[in-house]
Amino acid sequence: MLNAHTVDVVREAEGALMARLPEGTLMRRAATGLAVECARLLPSVYGARIVLMVGSGDNGGDALYAGAGLARRGAMVRALTAGSRVHDAGAAALRAVGGRVRAFTGSGADGADLFGADLIVDGLLGIGGRGGLREPHAELAVQAANAPAPVVAVDLPSGIDADTGEVAGHAVRADLTVTFGTHKPGLFIDPGSERAGRVRLVDIGLGPELPGSDVLRPQAVDIAGLLPGSGAEADKYRRGVLAIRAGSDRFRGAAVLAVGGALRTGVGMVKYGGPERVTDQVLARWPETVAVPLDPRRSTDLGPGRAAAVVVGSGRGTDSGEADELEAVLDSDLPVLVDADGLTLMSGKDGRGLADRVRDRSAPTLLTPHAGELARLLGDVDRGDVEARRLEHARRAARSFGCAVLLKGSTTVIAHPDAPAVVNPTGTPLLASAGTGDVLSGAVGALLASGVPVVEAALCGAYLHGRAARLAHGGAPISASDLLDGLPLAIAEARRAGRPGDHHEG
Repeated sequence: MLNAHTVDVVREAEGALMARLPEGTLMRRAATGLAVECARLLPSVYGARIVLMVGSGDNGGDALYAGAGLARRGAMVRALTAGSRVHDAGAAALRAVGGRVRAFTGSGADGADLFGADLIVDGLLGIGGRGGLREPHAELAVQAANAPAPVVAVDLPSGIDADTGEVAGHAVRADLTVTFGTHKPGLFIDPGSERAGRVRLVDIGLGPELPGSDVLRPQAVDIAGLLPGSGAEADKYRRGVLAIRAGSDRFRGAAVLAVGGALRTGVGMVKYGGPERVTDQVLARWPETVAVPLDPRRSTDLGPGRAAAVVVGSGRGTDSGEADELEAVLDSDLPVLVDADGLTLMSGKDGRGLADRVRDRSAPTLLTPHAGELARLLGDVDRGDVEARRLEHARRAARSFGCAVLLKGSTTVIAHPDAPAVVNPTGTPLLASAGTGDVLSGAVGALLASGVPVVEAALCGAYLHGRAARLAHGGAPISASDLLDGLPLAIAEARRAGRPGDHHEG
């Protein structure tokens, strides 16, 4: 797992470490790592034209010292300062090796420097920056975005909230972010993640000072360790029995996709219950399903035998009968995944108390909303608020309902009241099509039924879902049905990553 820590935690850890080291040691370590990563982007350091965008804080100092190191190797380095002050020692180090330092004025000369650069380094703001860029930083960010040279951000792109990934106005768009000591949550979560480009972590010795992570991001090798085994003693019951209550006469495809997602993720058995015409369609596509025709408006029976987990809600409907079914599912002692129409029923104002039933459950519960559904569940925010601060609202929902929450979107966030948040790295616009969420529900439900704990099932399912989208047609556009072919490919890829010498990080 990749670890991320909030600004307050990083500051405290830096303070503890700096108290034991000679002054300036951490900045020199950071600057050395930054210079190495900058050099890797250039065909040759000697003769390269490098422009530093320098603010008042330590990030500006990091950029200046890194620039001095590159200038010693023959680069032509210019620093454009845009703060109320400049890091004097860093500026002196750059000047001492032939670099130039001058204030940014917005003149044609500044533009010529940026547009003629081979590399631009963003050292305008540090991790404490909030609220988007103001002038003259905003103008520099705009000019850098329009310049042809790659942009390297120091610690994180200026204008991004380090703790949340929020971008409230102008922000630098980087091709590479070189971050120090630990990752910052804003580098994992859109819209900040999208502006960070590739991220490289430089070890400055902070690790022993850091507590447990605030946010985690899995890698392929982590997913390999979570996938249920397939030993010689495995049978359909050990691999898990999943009950699915999805689909309706109006939305039959939701049932077909959810069942397919579960089967292609490796569940031992799917027991489906739904309207007769939906049951027929499920069996026509997936004859291995144990399917029982039932009207959810009249029956809350989970079917013959005992399931290990239940998926409910996708395309099911929002009438009183469906609410009765959801009540019965929530009253069970099984792990439950609630999606789509189930979430709409939870957010209704009819006094059914479904949200309280979730809060009162002792068995694991997972809610899988998109941003609009989460806004309705919370009641006092809109979709835009949720999308701007995904981590904050996913955590709030997890605390409010006392369960796990998988917030779908460009960055999928999984929150739980008793665990660090987890961010999925495999999100892709390829998933922005109807029915992909139904496949995800089935896949995560399969993992729950096989005994994977709720947070791990959610992050594993989301990771495989994203990889399946890319693998299904080699990155070409897909439909939800294509994910059913991509899931086995994603699982095989993850299992290979768990073998020594073969790691794919998504």
